[in-house]
Amino acid sequence: MSINKVIISGNLTRDAELRQTQGGRAVLGWCVAVNDRRKDPQSGEWKDYPNYIDCTMFGNRAQALSQYLTKGRKVTVAGKLRWSQWEAQDGSKRSKVEVMADEVEFFSDGGQRGQQQQYQQHQQPARADSAYTLDDIPF
Repeated sequence: MSINKVIISGNLTRDAELRQTQGGRAVLGWCVAVNDRRKDPQSGEWKDYPNYIDCTMFGNRAQALSQYLTKGRKVTVAGKLRWSQWEAQDGSKRSKVEVMADEVEFFSDGGQRGQQQQYQQHQQPARADSAYTLDDIPF
């Protein structure tokens, strides 16, 4: 058995780019900067080191989501990892790992704490049995 599930949270490095496949299917691509906190061996201080993660989504949801994914926006992305390989124009072999997004949650601009919107591949009913709201979370 293998599991391919990833969740990342960070800020968009650029506006999302909406394209179309030759068959007319929408493809949305964006990049999320995710910090890795490590101790600098020379200074002994903790520093943030960015990782840049490419994300992709297909279909109608990609088209609808494109207007909301703008540079600097904080998002959480859940999906699976996909590795791809291709040959560049100069003949060199290239490869990358990207997140194929199933869910994207973005956080509102302007400091409106707790206000979120979420786009998921499958509609899920709201849970009425939860005793907690987002305002109950202490951070």
